[in-house]
Amino acid sequence: MQLAPAQLSAHLAKRVAPLYAIHGDEPLLAQEAADAIRAAARTQGYTERSSYTVAGAHFDWSAVLAAGGSLSLFADRQIVEIRIPSGKPGKDGSVALQQIAEAAQGNDSTLTLVMLPRLDKATRTGAWFSALENNGVSVQVETIERNALPQWIAQRLAQQGQRVKAGEEGQRTLQFFADRVEGNLLAAHQEIQKLALLHPEGELSWEQVEGAVNNVARYDVFKLSEAVLAGNPQRVSRMLEGLQAEGEAEVLVHYTLAEDIRALKRVKDAMAAGRPLPMALRENRIWGPRERAFERVLPRLDDHALARMLRAAHVVDGIVKGLKQPDWPANGWQALQRLALTLCRACASGKGAQSTVDAPTRCATAPSRPLTFGVTAQSGG
Repeated sequence: MQLAPAQLSAHLAKRVAPLYAIHGDEPLLAQEAADAIRAAARTQGYTERSSYTVAGAHFDWSAVLAAGGSLSLFADRQIVEIRIPSGKPGKDGSVALQQIAEAAQGNDSTLTLVMLPRLDKATRTGAWFSALENNGVSVQVETIERNALPQWIAQRLAQQGQRVKAGEEGQRTLQFFADRVEGNLLAAHQEIQKLALLHPEGELSWEQVEGAVNNVARYDVFKLSEAVLAGNPQRVSRMLEGLQAEGEAEVLVHYTLAEDIRALKRVKDAMAAGRPLPMALRENRIWGPRERAFERVLPRLDDHALARMLRAAHVVDGIVKGLKQPDWPANGWQALQRLALTLCRACASGKGAQSTVDAPTRCATAPSRPLTFGVTAQSGG
């Protein structure tokens, strides 16, 4: 049985199952789901709890199997937690988890809770995870994406009796809040709780939120690709600034940008050779959100613009490795900014790709505010 996190409360209000598997890469939501299961279990008499963390290929599964069949003198019901941080239980673990799943049926003395990271499709269709899902309840905790973050913040504020103002000001406040906490949901939760301590229930003004919420955003270099393809230059500039502040490697940021340009060129060339767009995307292993982004931006890009950006990516590859190039910033982060904003603007409008690549003095600054990378801009940047 599969449940979304939002369905878990209603499920637990009706009954507590003997087996749960929580999987996903959002620690806050996974922890909240596990806490809800434990709280419901305690009301049903599951008063004892043991925990096992599977680490390494030689983990002793016999202790876990024995725990499910033994009770202490002080409790007649128990919770057995199995944490598998790698998501790979191994051959012995696969067999053990299948045994645990089968034994869960009709077992009202032991509640087994399996905690897993995000799983790929092959793992989710494997024998051991299918056994957990078929004999118990699986809860997949998805990452809250940036476009859904303002609404998530509003819902969390509502749970503590607070809200932002209605209309444009309230939306601006939520967007500001989301910008400050993007990529760091646990810190976002803490910032929301801080507002409950600082201000009473009711309406929150822009000034109250702006004065209270710290900048705790954490940026993922692969999310940069998402922002660039979405044609969002303000977010791209902010992410580059954050990635540099966090000490991200310039070569990794360049790889992400260059791979998008190369992939766009490959798909465009395949279409020019007569491949339908869906086939060209599949052949180049473009799928999911990236596939939808490519479908949106490819009609806006012409072959000449992509060829120019490919040459620009080659130039920036040298810059981040210490080479100087005429008419380009000598600083790697400024060169990355220029390359990213060039692609970003092209994805947004399909126009101006040539002018932004060929006119360095106009593209070395962000569209809305300059980026300050702690260096002096080089001539030609």
